Amino acid sequence: MPPWYAAGMAELPTKAQVLDWIAENPTQTSKRDIAKAFGIKGAARIDLKRLLKELEAEGHLQKNRKNYRDPDKLPPVTVLQVLSPDADGELFAKPLEWHGEGPEPRVLYIARDSDPALGEGDRILGRLTEVRADDHQYEARLIRRIGHNPHKILGIYRKRTEGGRITPIDKGADREWQVPDGATHGARDGELVEAEQASPRGKLGLPTARIVERLGDPSAPKAVSLIAIHQHGIPDDFPDKVIEEADRMKPAGLSGREDMRDLPLVTIDPADARDHDDAVYAHADDDPKNDGGFVVWVAIADVAHYVTPGSALDAEARMRGNSTYFPDRVVPMLPDRLSGDLCSLHEGVPRACIAVRMRLNAQGQKVGHSFHRGLMRSIASLNYEEVQQALDGEPNDKCGPLLEDVLQPLRAAYQAAASARDQRQPLDLDLPERKIVLSETGEVTSVRFRDRLETHRLIEEFMVLANVCAGETLMAKRTPLLLRVHEEPNPEKLNALRETAAASGLTLAKGQVLQTRHLNKLLHDAAGTDFAELINLSTLRSMTQAYYSPENFGHFGLALKTYAHFTSPIRRYADLIVHRGLIASHGWGKDGLSPDDIDRLPRTAEHISETERRSMTAERDTNDRYLAAYLSERVGNEFTGRISGIARFGVFVRLDESGADGLVPIRSLGNEFFHYDREAQTLMGSDTGREISLGQRVTVRLSEAVPVTGGLMLELLELEGEEMAPSGGGSGRGRPVRRKPGQAKARARTAQKSGPKSRSSRDKRKVTRKRR
Repeated sequence: MPPWYAAGMAELPTKAQVLDWIAENPTQTSKRDIAKAFGIKGAARIDLKRLLKELEAEGHLQKNRKNYRDPDKLPPVTVLQVLSPDADGELFAKPLEWHGEGPEPRVLYIARDSDPALGEGDRILGRLTEVRADDHQYEARLIRRIGHNPHKILGIYRKRTEGGRITPIDKGADREWQVPDGATHGARDGELVEAEQASPRGKLGLPTARIVERLGDPSAPKAVSLIAIHQHGIPDDFPDKVIEEADRMKPAGLSGREDMRDLPLVTIDPADARDHDDAVYAHADDDPKNDGGFVVWVAIADVAHYVTPGSALDAEARMRGNSTYFPDRVVPMLPDRLSGDLCSLHEGVPRACIAVRMRLNAQGQKVGHSFHRGLMRSIASLNYEEVQQALDGEPNDKCGPLLEDVLQPLRAAYQAAASARDQRQPLDLDLPERKIVLSETGEVTSVRFRDRLETHRLIEEFMVLANVCAGETLMAKRTPLLLRVHEEPNPEKLNALRETAAASGLTLAKGQVLQTRHLNKLLHDAAGTDFAELINLSTLRSMTQAYYSPENFGHFGLALKTYAHFTSPIRRYADLIVHRGLIASHGWGKDGLSPDDIDRLPRTAEHISETERRSMTAERDTNDRYLAAYLSERVGNEFTGRISGIARFGVFVRLDESGADGLVPIRSLGNEFFHYDREAQTLMGSDTGREISLGQRVTVRLSEAVPVTGGLMLELLELEGEEMAPSGGGSGRGRPVRRKPGQAKARARTAQKSGPKSRSSRDKRKVTRKRR
């Protein structure tokens, strides 16, 4: 509280006092907040309104609906030009993109040990933190130097008498790199290092490199994602031409666009989001013909404005196909200048977008939509957790002013859309999503399951609706496009699912055209039982893999006839093609779908489907390695879990605590021979008749964890509460009745007569698969 308020000041404050209050209290900037701060009541509020209008007209304030904000703010990622060092040797920088009318703020550059030396005139892409200092308003950390794109090397450092050498881990690498004595960064012999080229390869001798980061033991967690990147051939180094092209880009203006800057659009993302490519806004429809209906806006970054057909950026984006996400880093489809800056919908910054305006009736059914190419300005960058808390009645300072006019209408529109979604019945899997949490040094600190919030479902539902609109519009206009296709399960996989369901006492009926509602009934019947996780996993495994195609075969999982990816052009090339189709079909400019784009659509669809699978494999392998590294300190410990897979060579167990999968080798199960029944997914002991099947509860001991491969070896201690005999001999307590192997099939066929097994009180969270 300011001292003049405590002293009883009740007269109208000066303009300087109002500006000081807003600067010191950026989350309390509504007219009501300002009036309360200065003790202004009654008729004096009219004078305050006049004063605020004057400040707005003079350019000191900017009004976003009911809030006033200082327009002189820089985006969190921006391009800076380095100034000459001051008398103390400090490096300051100035922003090259500045929308405020006051003097441009000063930015202090904070260098890390591994950062390259910068000099006057260098341009950098920096990540900013706002500070309150006498001589500067921001501090910047280097993302990269613009116009300087050194070749990266990942390899094992071998120390020599003077300096050393790096042997790259790239499979196709045919040469070593020399590291001068002063460029080793303190690396030790045998360490995995990341280096950058220091000089080109001459006619004689090896090229030189300087080490920029020590990653330690090649099997250590910090090296895991880098190894996966190189193993799977994921390109993580942008060519100079691509970087130069991105660095020349300027922010899009209003020319040829609708001015959407007054729409109170907000971005809602994970708290650690690296980019913001979608924004949303909803309000009640004022059309009397749509009583109780809603208007929902979804605005997406206009990547097509910057990445045009035939450009170096376009060729690189197509080659990459998509971004790849690891627990500790992202390999982006586009350079930072675009993905983290010009195409990221930062709060308070004008950004080019393509938006869809959707009209929903009171039952949540879409009754109309239209697309718009515009210039928007997000009024707030929010995260899922804080929005959920606000909707649950505990808004923080940032969400409080937005609750009534922005957040609550979004929820109301979502609840209507969710009702229509329930009528459509897309596949509703219940599979908790695992999150690996790393320390700053790359060590795994915890493995937990992500909370599934209403706000997650809200954004997901609006993105699905926007994707449907894009597909429908382009199909109606007969514009070529790439569709997201998900075909029905094949009969073999469905039969395997029926066998699993039957063995669990559940039913998936035959003799009907399969629809997602049939699978949802099975999932619903399994919910709360000991077989819930098994049925969800088995249902997922029965699905075909989604892919991209210029032909429309529908999306089975979402129960949609037409579906195209539109909402993430920063990280998916398919979305960029859809954006170009919308530009071409609406006549918005010359940066739409080109004849070459159309000619190679089938090849593009096949290629980006492959790059998506490559990324998924690399991400899965990386998670497995991180989990193995995390559990390597706990070899010998006991864990509970559930059998998730049966093979001729052993049993796969998913651990409850971490969700990691490990193998119990069949040789460790005892001296008897185990009959493998592939159809019933069982192993049966030839002497004891003991049956091991999917979904059984087990206790295991971790016998081996190998971070380099991600492999976990387990020893089975208990099966459904019954102690297992040591592998050295004996058949355990008691001697179960011997059964012939063929009886497993008969038991599977008749198990449904016994009804569902005992129910579990474990809390379950609804989760929809990420990659749809």
